[in-house]
Amino acid sequence: MTQKKKPVKVFRCPSCGMLVQPTDEDFPFCSDRCRKIDLGKWASGVYKISSPVLDPEVLEDLGGLGTGRGGSDED
Repeated sequence: MTQKKKPVKVFRCPSCGMLVQPTDEDFPFCSDRCRKIDLGKWASGVYKISSPVLDPEVLEDLGGLGTGRGGSDED
């Protein structure tokens, strides 16, 4: 019988695209420089989360928070 080889996963640095290994010190980046470039993009607002991801159960729990909390002069 022949054994199937596991497919080799190829990882690339998200900043520059250079090949990286999961055992590398700066993984998933190739270097500290690329890690800092990525952090700078988050800090300056280049990267954005387009919409909140909320679990339906969390929405139910939050449902009562907006009611009866000031903002109204009714007695």
